[in-house]
Amino acid sequence: MLPSRRPIARLFATAIAAALAAGALVACGPDVSVSPPGDDPAARAATAVKALSDIDLVGQVLVPSLDISVKPADAAALVAKYHLGAVILMGDVRASGDAGSAADQVKATTEALQAASRRLGTAVSQQTDMIIGTDQEYGWVTRIKSGLVQLPSAMTFGAAGQPALTEAAWKAAGTELAAVGINVDFAPDADVIGSAGNLIIGSRSFGSDPAAVSAQVAAAVRGLQAAGVAATVKHFPGHGHTTVDSHASLPVLDQSLATLTSGDLPPFQAGIGAGTWLVMSGHLDVTAVDPGTPASFSDKVLVDLLRGQLGFGGVVVTDALNMAPAQAWPAGEAAVRALLAGNDLLLMTPDLAAAQQALLAALTSGRLPRDRLVAAVTRILTLRYRLKTFTRPPASVLSSTSDRAAARAVANAAITVLQGPCTGPLVSGPVQVTAAKGRGQSATWLAEALRQQGVPVMASGGTAVHLVGYGDGPADLSATAGVTVAMDTPFILGTARSPVRVATYSSTEAAMTGLAAVIAGKAKATGRSPVAVTGLPASACAG
Repeated sequence: MLPSRRPIARLFATAIAAALAAGALVACGPDVSVSPPGDDPAARAATAVKALSDIDLVGQVLVPSLDISVKPADAAALVAKYHLGAVILMGDVRASGDAGSAADQVKATTEALQAASRRLGTAVSQQTDMIIGTDQEYGWVTRIKSGLVQLPSAMTFGAAGQPALTEAAWKAAGTELAAVGINVDFAPDADVIGSAGNLIIGSRSFGSDPAAVSAQVAAAVRGLQAAGVAATVKHFPGHGHTTVDSHASLPVLDQSLATLTSGDLPPFQAGIGAGTWLVMSGHLDVTAVDPGTPASFSDKVLVDLLRGQLGFGGVVVTDALNMAPAQAWPAGEAAVRALLAGNDLLLMTPDLAAAQQALLAALTSGRLPRDRLVAAVTRILTLRYRLKTFTRPPASVLSSTSDRAAARAVANAAITVLQGPCTGPLVSGPVQVTAAKGRGQSATWLAEALRQQGVPVMASGGTAVHLVGYGDGPADLSATAGVTVAMDTPFILGTARSPVRVATYSSTEAAMTGLAAVIAGKAKATGRSPVAVTGLPASACAG
């Protein structure tokens, strides 16, 4: 450790020791999962990295973005040109005919990528699969929207408050991701919501209580990785206490080190304790640690804090390098700086060629020490060898009955009545389902589910059940609704005027089916809001 960083390291140690003593953090070491004898991923990686050329080494750390619908020939050409070891699949994929078409499209893309990787001819490409990741957080950050089980948002899991359900649901989701060839999920979100104003993270977070969020993050990590899909806890060291979108500018986090340690770090520590294989660095100005420098470009955050104090030994991946804070430098310079700061994977550079050439030049000049690049690639290869120990599930697992049941169980357990009756139907007589802009599909699902519960649904008249969701504000509320339902964060319920106010935290079909049962009085609302809503209790019904 450089002498100039020792005072900060001592501050880290003091703050973390205090948090451990107070119970805000739990002590844990690095991942201790055991591989079969003679097949240790780290040992195989240490051997394999020695045979890689400079261009192969650089190709391992670059993670370009590909649209899920990319033509196989184009994907193969990109892999071959840059000797890639990883990609992230982006886009908004829905069914375009039959329910499995989106999943089929993803599967075709991943198979084309793996075939291209094998043609690179290195021992690594022959012995492992390339890393193919995506942002499948569920909720409103979901890339594959049909053909796979659709989990509810993270905040839904927080409201349900049952880590066992969380682990089962994420294992189900991970199994289906693995079946279509996704082996890294850039999830779960470990950010702790600091205020109702944080709509940037919003329902992507499990909630505002560090201990509760920690339990959920650990469960999600265990579930995903049991299915052979690497989890990625993000956005380190915590994006929950800001109202600024790091896509557009650099958020400033002005918490004290003690507050950061007790309020933001516990879920990351929990994820590390659960064995997460990746952590994503956030584009965040953490003033208590390295003021003025994004955490994603700070060795004080990534080396001293994440690796040194929290003991993380896995792969660190940047948040997208096409976001505003990373574009303070040209693409090539940003790539070099990010790797020197302690990242291993460089996600979504806006100029792949410039990033490759800058890294090769820095390696030749000595600015980028070879051992730094080799260390990063060794961690990446360890992950690739580890993932190869799992058998890819067959396509027959997609949207299985048990997977859908896992998602439904969470959705049902999360439904929260913040105001209204706790026994019997929430309304009497016929209802009319209304919705804010763009909520037609959810309204259709709810209307059908209500009919199945025996509730008369009318085109007009009756008690209005009004749905609001992601991005909706006071103008989207109904002044005459008897029931207002928040299908994203529940904060808007604080300004609603309906006598009955309910939160589902998600707009999935499973959420609407569970909501219908509660409205009809056939099921109890057992959820508790994992964030504070002005003027309302966490639940009017649950203890």
